[in-house]
Amino acid sequence: MKALEEKILTEGTVLPGHILKVGSFLNHQIDVDFIMEMGKEITRLFENEKITKILTIETSGIPIAVGAAANMHVPVVFAKKNKTGNLSGDVYSTVVHSYTHGTDYTVVVSKEFLTENDNVLIIDDFLANGKALIGLIDILGQAGATVAGCAIAIEKGFQKGGDNLRADGIRVESLAIIDSMDDNSITFRAQ
Repeated sequence: MKALEEKILTEGTVLPGHILKVGSFLNHQIDVDFIMEMGKEITRLFENEKITKILTIETSGIPIAVGAAANMHVPVVFAKKNKTGNLSGDVYSTVVHSYTHGTDYTVVVSKEFLTENDNVLIIDDFLANGKALIGLIDILGQAGATVAGCAIAIEKGFQKGGDNLRADGIRVESLAIIDSMDDNSITFRAQ
């Protein structure tokens, strides 16, 4: 998605440790109109998949998931990083590692929101090593749901998470794939 690549180049900042800061439109402040355009593109990419639900992980994946869900007219389910008091009953759970935060989280989804009848699109903001997606795929496996694919806003292609998932037969569609980045430049993969 050329518009996303341009937005990354004009508003993004590369931080030490291959961290891309896009807080001006995605991870801190949300450019709602742009998120809706991203949602339209995700909908176009998966228009033939008969998606019944979208699954994401809190927090930064939620706006993108809502943008796509508004176009697909399906619910969004998000994995919570902590089991809270308002999450009653049985849950599916898995452990995911956050590359950005350098920590592991146990994420949970209430069993009432995912079933074996669901064809689920996983959406997230970033894909680095793929651990969050692997965790969400695990949750869908526990539910007996079908994984329709994964839609990502920004993939760090040089970290190989997306390539590894694709090699495992998972459909991964990223709106922008960064092949390399440093303090002075960002190079995108031709799509």
